[in-house]
Amino acid sequence: MIYLRLFFEFFKTGLFAVGGGLATVPFLYDMADKTGWFTHGALADMIAVSESTPGAMGVNMATYVGFTTAGIPGGIIATLGLIMPSLIIIMIIAKVLQKFRQNKYVDAGFYGLRPCSLGLIAAAGYLIFRLALLDLDAYSASGSLGDLFRWKAWVLAAVLLILTNLVPKIKKIHPIFFILASALVGIVFAF
Repeated sequence: MIYLRLFFEFFKTGLFAVGGGLATVPFLYDMADKTGWFTHGALADMIAVSESTPGAMGVNMATYVGFTTAGIPGGIIATLGLIMPSLIIIMIIAKVLQKFRQNKYVDAGFYGLRPCSLGLIAAAGYLIFRLALLDLDAYSASGSLGDLFRWKAWVLAAVLLILTNLVPKIKKIHPIFFILASALVGIVFAF
């Protein structure tokens, strides 16, 4: 039964998460609340690892959740659930697109998907911002504004922003070095 639920939950995510990997984040946030398969903190870790590893972010997260929930078969089933809607839709579109590409309704439909993608990606950005830079639990417990912010994360973000935008030689460094340096800082300063 867990395999069917994994497939169904990730099929829904794959069907409605228009816009790529970041668009899956609001759906995963909701899935964490509904299923209990992972926490919001684990979701932040999944996003960080998925962004820094090869492959599509949504697929990496589906595989991880499926694996931690139901082992290797769970990882495979969750991944298939996520990618199946895209495969089905692409096969249908490939069959009929040549015939209908000049149709004004098809064109308007594709145009209408753009704001939807933007909204999902903006929601994901907000969730990542909240998870990475704010500590709402500590703020709720103490009521102190100082506890609201994850100060080490803000300092790291500011340093990276300054280095990548204001120092010309550093702009040319490959992004993987920034990912590795951030991971090292996270380990050393116990983020």
